[in-house]
This record gives sequence, C-alpha cells and structure tokens, in this order.
Amino acid sequence: DLVESGGGLVQAGGSLSLSCVASGPAFEAYVMGWFRQAPGKDKELVAHTGGNTQYSDSVKGRFTISRDNTKNTLYLHMNRLKPEDTAVYYCAATNRWGTVDTMRRESTYNWWGQGTQVTVSS
Repeated sequence: DLVESGGGLVQAGGSLSLSCVASGPAFEAYVMGWFRQAPGKDKELVAHTGGNTQYSDSVKGRFTISRDNTKNTLYLHMNRLKPEDTAVYYCAATNRWGTVDTMRRESTYNWWGQGTQVTVSS
C-alpha cells in the first residue's frame, strides 16, 4: 500500500511538501513517482526517482523529489507554487524500468496511492 499525506490549500508562491509511505519489503528496489491529475485533464507524471530522477518541464526547478529508504517514504517538496499546480497528487511505484517515455506513462506503474488534493489559490 501507498499512503500519501501533506496536501492542502496554499497561496500562489508558497510551498508545500507531500509524503508517501509504502508498506511492504524492498522499497529501495522500486522506482517511485509522483503523478497529478487536474480537473478535466489526464494524469501526468510530475517526477520519478529510482536509479535516476526525472521531472516534468512544468515543475523543473520548483519541485524536488526525494526518498528515504530507511523509512519507506517518498517525498515531494513543492516551492513557488502556481494555481496551475492545483491537482490531486498521486504516489506510484513500479518494478519496471524503461525509456524516458516509458517512465512517464501511467500504465508503467503497478501500485498507486489514494491521492491527496493540492489547491493553489491566486
């Protein structure tokens, strides 16, 4: 199971941090990612980490993904938030690896959290 926390309401320009705790063994063996889904839009990759780290262009330089394998926890630190960052944020895990395009795809990830709402007011 993956359980996210840390969502909420923040003003534009502010910061927010999300956490995702994973249950089960061998957390360090999985590629972990954050996706988000805004109303009326498809789910999109925000960032993933595991071997290497990849960010979407829309968050590069503002968001930082990190993980603590001793705590089975994935983090997303979000700075300089914008109203367009408003979405439900999902933690995801996969035991697969592939190209950059492969790792962007929702279908690559086997396990998902329930999501946490992030709302950025203007």
